[in-house]
Amino acid sequence: MKPQRYSLPLILMILLVLVGSSLADGFILPHPYPPPPVPSPIPYPSVKYHHVNVNIDNQVAITGIDQVFINNYHSDIEGTYLFPIPEDAAISKFSMYSGDQELTGEILDKDKARGIYEDIVRRLKDPALLEYMGTDLFKARVYPIPAHGEKRITIEYEEIIRCDAGMCRYSYPLNVEKFSPDPLQEVTIVINIKSQTPIATVYCPTHSASINRKDDGSVEISFEQNQVKPDKDFVIYYTLSQKDFAMNLLTHREKGEDGFFMLMAAPNYVIPEGQTVPKDIVFVFDKSGSMAGEKIEQARKAFEFCINSLNPEDRFNIITFATEVNSYKDELITANRDNITPVTRFIQDISASGGTNIEEALRTALGQFGKSSNMPIIIFLTDGLPTVGEQNIARIIDNVDSYNQHKVRLFVFGVGYDVNTHLLDRISTENGGLSEYVEPNEDIEVKVSNLYTKISTPLLAELSIKYSQVKVRDVYPRQLPDIFKGSQILLLGRFEGSGISSVSISGKVQNDIQTFVEDVNFPEIEAGFDFLPRLWATRKINFLLNEIRLYGENEELTEEIKSLSKQYGIMTPYTSYLVLEDEMEYASPEIAPMMDNLLSFSSDASSRMKKEASGEQAVKTAKALQAPSPVSQEAYWAGARAEETLIKNLVKNIGKKTFYFREDVWVDQEYREEQKSLKVKFDSDAYYSLLSVNPQLGKYLAVGHRVIVMVGETALIIGEEGKETLSQSEMKLLSF
Repeated sequence: MKPQRYSLPLILMILLVLVGSSLADGFILPHPYPPPPVPSPIPYPSVKYHHVNVNIDNQVAITGIDQVFINNYHSDIEGTYLFPIPEDAAISKFSMYSGDQELTGEILDKDKARGIYEDIVRRLKDPALLEYMGTDLFKARVYPIPAHGEKRITIEYEEIIRCDAGMCRYSYPLNVEKFSPDPLQEVTIVINIKSQTPIATVYCPTHSASINRKDDGSVEISFEQNQVKPDKDFVIYYTLSQKDFAMNLLTHREKGEDGFFMLMAAPNYVIPEGQTVPKDIVFVFDKSGSMAGEKIEQARKAFEFCINSLNPEDRFNIITFATEVNSYKDELITANRDNITPVTRFIQDISASGGTNIEEALRTALGQFGKSSNMPIIIFLTDGLPTVGEQNIARIIDNVDSYNQHKVRLFVFGVGYDVNTHLLDRISTENGGLSEYVEPNEDIEVKVSNLYTKISTPLLAELSIKYSQVKVRDVYPRQLPDIFKGSQILLLGRFEGSGISSVSISGKVQNDIQTFVEDVNFPEIEAGFDFLPRLWATRKINFLLNEIRLYGENEELTEEIKSLSKQYGIMTPYTSYLVLEDEMEYASPEIAPMMDNLLSFSSDASSRMKKEASGEQAVKTAKALQAPSPVSQEAYWAGARAEETLIKNLVKNIGKKTFYFREDVWVDQEYREEQKSLKVKFDSDAYYSLLSVNPQLGKYLAVGHRVIVMVGETALIIGEEGKETLSQSEMKLLSF
């Protein structure tokens, strides 16, 4: 490919989200109603909202969809409603009315559906639907959609969830909502799973979904976003097991390469009597003057909830601090009713005044613990920077390390933006806990009570893990967390070697060590679960960025971040700069000044990330780097919408592959010009023959009508020029 300069319209096209047909999960192909004497272009309907409700009962899934389409045209339109449904799914309900008349539709199998998909791609010259090649299709006529009016459609279908060795997968086709001309006002997905076999682990690799475990046989997964264009299908995995400790392994491995794995493990939700680990827990309460008002009211309610939720065998104490530090009792007391009632009154009497003596508060709290079989925990809440006593952050961190002789877990809450995130993150991560941040618009009571609910019942402490037949590396998180009731372990890593391996997880229950062993298979080749490489890379990048933020930058770390980011298409303060810099060679004179500004802004982002320990941006960055999902651009560049939009339209992630937009072509990151290649003309017989033989190619070709994708050792080049028919040997060369 020879370099060329981008024209202004092309750059603007990159900056804008693609405006095309309203290809929602169900989408409408419009035409005038009635047809006008002179044809004119019709804007495709927008999607107002998209609600999905799913009930999975012992592998039978019923999916209900409620959508409203908006006609942006000046006269009535009619059209064809198309909905891609999973193979073997059955439509059980479809509701859409024209006056009092209920409209009906038909289901087309995947062969007939493919013909419709191909026809749409040929007519629109837009390959966006190709990823649904090989799925069945529901088709219905829609009439009329009134001018500047709405049409509501509801549909319900049933399917059997396939489970393999206790691993179940559910997928909802949300991806093509990204092509709605306007952002959706609201997208909600609620999934309720019920199972007679205990549900061991649940994971959503595609979205930041909330998972609520109700009991051993029921889980609710929920997701909600406003003013968005979803750009990927919604997928969940859940495992079923009757074992005391369930383990499941997902892997992805290509020939001749080290593999990627995700290990999910969880204890049975039903806990035998006497198996839980009692807690020694100290609540540390910042009552400095800045906590006055609503903050201290919420904090009081939160700590009252925690105290009233203690188990009878737990021991506890409360420490308050401002300029001075005070303990409710000199030592830990038992959580019986006689002790809890008076401490509730003590909490209600706490008032805000004074400075912030963080170091002495931590030293006093850690001094409460001695040798015990109970799990030692501190819940520490503060809304300010250290202003009294020791104020040097490095010395406070060192002092906490020296004071903590009994492996006390430190769970920290930073309230508001006037907190030192470097201090709070380090004392929590280096002491077996985690840090949470409560922004001004969030509720302290909800945040604290939610965390306490998660850690209220410890099951296993001081975990370790061993693998018998394979060598694993780069496993994240680096430090295994304790296991609490309703929680699970989720590890991502790389592996060398193959075959059946025993995985043993050991942990302490009071003074006893318990070990759980499971045989799992690490294969030589595994084409499935192609989301694992990027998920692993995201976790590793987050870890490396956090290391730089908390401990300082070095060339080795930054180069590793750049390499991983470019390979897997994960934008960071370092690589966003590089991607923008790459485009400068092709930028037009009109757009170059804007890109210059963005380059300057981006190049400064990493230094700001390291220097800013407190303030709004520091809190947002700390929260983003703790999240398991890809790092949020917004966490680094508040208000840099132009850069965020540009980056998103220069990089696309499909499965394991990353595509970069270069000279008007989407190029597979693995492509090198010296590799053997085969050119195929877009929208030709050869193009559709390839899709017929290899429907899995569709998800890659759907990125655009000019694309280079690696198929094995061959580069498939799609564009305006190329072969229009292919020989059998060429077809075989491009087979997965």
